Amino acid sequence: MGVKSVQLLMSNEKLRRQITVEAARLMYQLQETEYYRAKMKAARRICQGWVKTSDLPSNSEIRTEIQTLAWMFEGDSRTDKLREMRVEALRIMRLLKHCKPKLIGSVLTGHVRQGSDIEIHVFAANTDAVTSVLDNEGITYDIEHKHIRKHGEERVFTHIHIKDRFPIELTMYSPDKATFVFKSSVTGKAMERATLPELEEFLRQEYPDIELEAEVVAAENKVDRFQVYRSLLLPLDGVRQSKKWHPEGDALTHSLQVFDCAVDEQPYDEEFLLAALLHDVGKGLDRDDHVQAGLEALEGHITERTAWLIEHHMAAHAIRDHSIGHRYHQRLKESPDYEDLILLGECDRGGRVKGARVTEVEDALDYIRDLARMYG
Repeated sequence: MGVKSVQLLMSNEKLRRQITVEAARLMYQLQETEYYRAKMKAARRICQGWVKTSDLPSNSEIRTEIQTLAWMFEGDSRTDKLREMRVEALRIMRLLKHCKPKLIGSVLTGHVRQGSDIEIHVFAANTDAVTSVLDNEGITYDIEHKHIRKHGEERVFTHIHIKDRFPIELTMYSPDKATFVFKSSVTGKAMERATLPELEEFLRQEYPDIELEAEVVAAENKVDRFQVYRSLLLPLDGVRQSKKWHPEGDALTHSLQVFDCAVDEQPYDEEFLLAALLHDVGKGLDRDDHVQAGLEALEGHITERTAWLIEHHMAAHAIRDHSIGHRYHQRLKESPDYEDLILLGECDRGGRVKGARVTEVEDALDYIRDLARMYG
């Protein structure tokens, strides 16, 4: 092999490696969810133009790089909830038993990372066969019809995204596909799938100590914290406030305006954003002591930092108008979150604009849920 051939080979390998790393980064950060789209976007960024198909990495190479990123940034914690996710998959599959569900993806194989979905194939003639069950269980979901173009061919996939303690993606197929052997986009071989009986047996073998029925019952009784937030926010829609201090209207409009202000200030601080969104939820429970009422309702569903910001958010106004007691003020100053408390007060005052457009409750919750998935 000549010198030029060796140099060309090295150049191609370097290019392939760069595309692999960039595609893995896009998928790890959830900017892309499809291997094909991730590698094409990465190739365009790296090459600034056309790239030969032979220079593109395989899906398997990208997945390996994603796992490397997961180990680097998450360590052993990435598998801490794998068992819980598998039990949750079993619970959902039992609910949808009539749709012959099959578990696929990282929760089955163990290649989970921060933000991984529980992926399940379901087989039904229409979405009602699935959504009617979810509705009866009070499970929140979205329906997505996703257009995928690959190799010049476009296909439409129906996904049902369940919003619960763990993100769940149900992909729908017609009943005649229940025995069809799908190929993995990663390995090119038959996709690893587990039917309901196979998953139950897999869990017993994987976790010899498991008490399967007890863990499923425990999973049923665990509350998604976002459901708690939603249940406390929605009643604020009917809570009227003084027009003098709140020209924007009801307590929900105010809370959403404060949230929008907080996103402008600290868009990636989940704890701060939750304090902004939830600071007045107690007004739907006890108008006389809304702070304490809200904290009691949120106990166990927010961090200590979020609770501290909510607990003292009224003090931020007293600090601004110099009506706060000296000792109390000094105690607040000792907190590492003092500056954030002052900022929360500014957002609280900024969220009082009559007629301003606000984010919808579901969109606000989805924004924070996505932060939690990306950053833990």
